[in-house]
Amino acid sequence: STMRKRKATDSPHSSTDLSEGKEKLRLKQEVGLISGVSLIAGTMIGSGIFMSPEWVLHHMGSPASSLLIWAACGVLAMFGALSYAELGTIIKESGGEYIYILRIFGSFPAFLFAYTSVILVRPAGLAAVCLSFAEYAVAPFYPGCSAPQVVIKCTAAACILLLTIINCLNVRLATSIMNIFTAAKLLALLVIVVGGLVLLAKGQTQSFQNAFQNTTAGIGAVGVAFYQGLWSYDGWNNLNYVTEELKKPEVTLPRAVMLAIPLVTCLYLLVNVSYLAAMTPSELLSSGAVAVTWGDKVLGSWAWLISLSVALSTFGSSNGTFFSGGRVCYIAAREGHMPDILSMAHVRCLTPSPALLFTSAVSLIMVVSGSFTSIVNFFSFMAWFFYGMTISGLLYLKIKKPELPRSYKVPILIPVIVLMAAVYLVLAPIIDQPQIEILYIVLFIFSGVILYFPLVHFKCHPRFLQRVTLHLQLFLEVAPTTRDAN
Repeated sequence: STMRKRKATDSPHSSTDLSEGKEKLRLKQEVGLISGVSLIAGTMIGSGIFMSPEWVLHHMGSPASSLLIWAACGVLAMFGALSYAELGTIIKESGGEYIYILRIFGSFPAFLFAYTSVILVRPAGLAAVCLSFAEYAVAPFYPGCSAPQVVIKCTAAACILLLTIINCLNVRLATSIMNIFTAAKLLALLVIVVGGLVLLAKGQTQSFQNAFQNTTAGIGAVGVAFYQGLWSYDGWNNLNYVTEELKKPEVTLPRAVMLAIPLVTCLYLLVNVSYLAAMTPSELLSSGAVAVTWGDKVLGSWAWLISLSVALSTFGSSNGTFFSGGRVCYIAAREGHMPDILSMAHVRCLTPSPALLFTSAVSLIMVVSGSFTSIVNFFSFMAWFFYGMTISGLLYLKIKKPELPRSYKVPILIPVIVLMAAVYLVLAPIIDQPQIEILYIVLFIFSGVILYFPLVHFKCHPRFLQRVTLHLQLFLEVAPTTRDAN
């Protein structure tokens, strides 16, 4: 056996049990309420709030309308997370959208989601955030000029490798780092908020005079502005990816959502007000990095603190993205939609290390050729396509299967609003300004059909894969896991 036997007198948090003479391996339930709030807030507060405000303002045209977009994005994220909280108390399994689509709609659409998410969306998102971290981390070493791309990419790659080691070693270590970095980035945002309030008290309100002037009304422009704003809120659904690792998920999941998202929304609005207090709209639009420009104007010689804060913020966010993204790969493999080796956990650390290593490898490939700004709209289009499918599944369960036990219920109007928003966000940019990239995305999603039928439906697995799996299992010291019977 590749697993070491554990004593029956293990602690209550032990992830093994003995039944019918066989030992089962499970991931530990290590994520409590504070860690849950940190996972949501820590992943949401990444690079977006430091980079997206100028783009929201660019597409909306006026300060007041851009603030409305930020508020609307927060409400939409809250509604989406509350809807997901109900799903998480009905289907108490990790995996987020993947497991919900699988249980409600079946194997084929779930495979398409897993294929798209594991191969493209999650690694690309992680690569983009790590590239953003690298840009801010190396900036102090290249004053007055841009850092060489090779330095940025090497730093991003080092960030991914460090996150891989942390997350493979220990769940508690990963969540502790998340808690520490969340506290640090909240402190940085509070500095910006307080600085803005001081400026407003001194009468710097010129950006808020005729605040709706030059507002854009096109549906496509509003949709793209939403994409930019929602990029900063992305992560509102992250706790649903680790449901099996939550302590008392039926209580922790809704409470963490209700604490984290309003906190982030209020901070985002106040930070945007602070930016507009320090800069005119035209200055904000011409700024390459809004937070750094704010620091130069308000903090003077202490402006380096902002660059440090953004680097810490993006590192913490990438840790949260990596923590949850590896779980999608792990759960999909456990359900037979990915190679078996990706469904296994380390026999001592009890972490899904093969799935994390795979996510890391794909992200490293994307770091070599990718850039932060190239994926935001593409990422949002993909994300909201599957968010809409997941929310429609919740509506189906609420209408057709109201008898299912659930500890938390969201009013039906809330998922209806989220579904309408998802349809708008997917269709508006296509109708207003069709782009060939959207066609490529759709073709990629449905290219999964070529793999699904031979490998999953008909289970045509080459014999050599079993031998490869066995050798990898021995080399990585991993073993098959079992899910909790919920």
